[in-house]
Amino acid sequence: MASMPNDSEMGYRPCVGVMLVNMDGKVFVGQRLDNKVEAWQMPQGGIDEGEDVKAAALRELGEETGISHDHVEIIAKARDEHFYDLPPELMGKLWGGAYRGQRQIWFLARFLASDADINIQTEHPEFRDWKWVDPETLPDIIVPFKRKLYRDILQEFRTLI
Repeated sequence: MASMPNDSEMGYRPCVGVMLVNMDGKVFVGQRLDNKVEAWQMPQGGIDEGEDVKAAALRELGEETGISHDHVEIIAKARDEHFYDLPPELMGKLWGGAYRGQRQIWFLARFLASDADINIQTEHPEFRDWKWVDPETLPDIIVPFKRKLYRDILQEFRTLI
């Protein structure tokens, strides 16, 4: 049986995230299905081997929200990768125990369609509910271990929202 990597051996899972904003400057968040607390987040997920990061972002957005790529316009890509560590109680339990957290490339995208074009009941649902929120409230509704990352993304994209 293979041994579990210790914290210092664990790397960061390569991921993308999308800050999706509507025409009113509100940000899309979904309430996670797999969390017992009221945990909201923006669409995000892993990058497949060899996948272009922009394509990964649009794929993840579609998989989690049902939004077609032709209903969004990519406005910006974050200058740098953003990182977060899992809290100790989750480390070694997610993603096959191989990662200590995620390294994410974030995109800002404008939603060009109507709310009727959002359908979180996808093939593999991740959200139980969704809503548009004021960007400034994002850090307050996110799980604590992602708050710094969300503040950093918000600061980087604030003038473009």
